[in-house]
Amino acid sequence: MGRYIDDILQPGERVLYSTNAHWIYFLPAIAAWIVAIAFLVSSRMIVGDVLVLLSLTMAGLAALFALYKTVTAWFHRWTTETDVTNFRVVHKTGFIQRQTFEMSVDKVESVDVSQSILGRILNYGDVTVFGVGEGGKTLDTITSPLAFRNAITARPAGT
Repeated sequence: MGRYIDDILQPGERVLYSTNAHWIYFLPAIAAWIVAIAFLVSSRMIVGDVLVLLSLTMAGLAALFALYKTVTAWFHRWTTETDVTNFRVVHKTGFIQRQTFEMSVDKVESVDVSQSILGRILNYGDVTVFGVGEGGKTLDTITSPLAFRNAITARPAGT
């Protein structure tokens, strides 16, 4: 399966910038894996069959939850594309049920970036693209939001 942007490029159109959902989507999965490992380690440190069984059960449940969160975060990142071409801004999410947002760069009125403190440290944030005569579309938790904004707003001469 190829990238969505490669399938929709028009003649003379080229990709100027691509980004993706940030790895921070994996944070709940990472936390769940840590909890699963903590329960597993604690099962080796305690005595008593009932407590060991309870600890191993909790480790198994936490591992199942962690696996679920890992798969859903990976799938979200795999099925999300955000690109800027010399003609338009394109954002696609979903696999079977696809949702796309496209806006001509000539119609972009402004681009707002919202970053938390952690977002600034880890280089992710939300970008809202406002179009002339249209509402705004917020692209959540993308990598390098300032570079993405600059790719939209910086128009070299002759473009």
